[in-house]
Amino acid sequence: MLAVILAFGILGLGTVATNAFGAGDLFERLVAKVERVIAGPVPDRSTKPTVEMTPAPTLTPTIPPSLSPKATPTPTPVRAAVDVSITDDPKAVFAHEAHKDWCSPAGVQMTLAFLGKANTSDAFQAELASRVHEWESSKDSLNGEWGPGAMALALEAYGAPGYEIRAYRSRGEAIRDAAIAITKTSSPAILLAWRGAHTWVMTGYRADADPTTFADANMTGAYILDPWYPWNSSIWGQSDPPGTFQDWPEMERNFLPWKRPEGKYPDRDGKFIVLVPTVTVSAYR
Repeated sequence: MLAVILAFGILGLGTVATNAFGAGDLFERLVAKVERVIAGPVPDRSTKPTVEMTPAPTLTPTIPPSLSPKATPTPTPVRAAVDVSITDDPKAVFAHEAHKDWCSPAGVQMTLAFLGKANTSDAFQAELASRVHEWESSKDSLNGEWGPGAMALALEAYGAPGYEIRAYRSRGEAIRDAAIAITKTSSPAILLAWRGAHTWVMTGYRADADPTTFADANMTGAYILDPWYPWNSSIWGQSDPPGTFQDWPEMERNFLPWKRPEGKYPDRDGKFIVLVPTVTVSAYR
């Protein structure tokens, strides 16, 4: 209530809305700024680190030793296209972001819902969003509130440990590594789309070969839960229904290297950021 009163006071001092923002948008931004002041400065505390991933080295094939007459040769893996999805009913675990800046809690909520740790209600999303100050850090988000570190800590707090923030030099490496982790753990990955401004939950993929077997598998797209749906963005366009397969041109359009207007992030800038599951679901589900 105090935030609302103060925001109305700011508007009353003659703040003028420009063509870039509607009055409602401006009001929400003012309320957010006032709430940030009330909450106090962003804590300068430890958070989940960002791990920079280096490309896997190209290995020189070795000639296997001669087999004895009785030895059984190891079958050569067959290279074939794969289509993997770890959810049969994307709508069952989908949660729309209740507020336009709640894509992070909505992404965490969907991941937890898939793992059987949460429901998809607005009430749970509000609960999750209200706890961000327990996890926020200036090392994770210069603006405070949600960054990938806070998301990983929130997942851990609700019973989903093992999510690691990874930074990749290329989109292909990021999606391939996420695909391998999804296959091995049966858990979703979380992509930081729109240059780090948005959250996509990745629940599957397509590739020209099994990425867990072939290091050079070419990824052709990913199955995505977009909490922005069913809204339309004036910048990014119409969002897609839960579980939509985003082909490679769509991945190139939406999943872009991290670049935030509020300042520099040396361990993330110019890289593709993913929260990758590292713990097998059966270990804690």
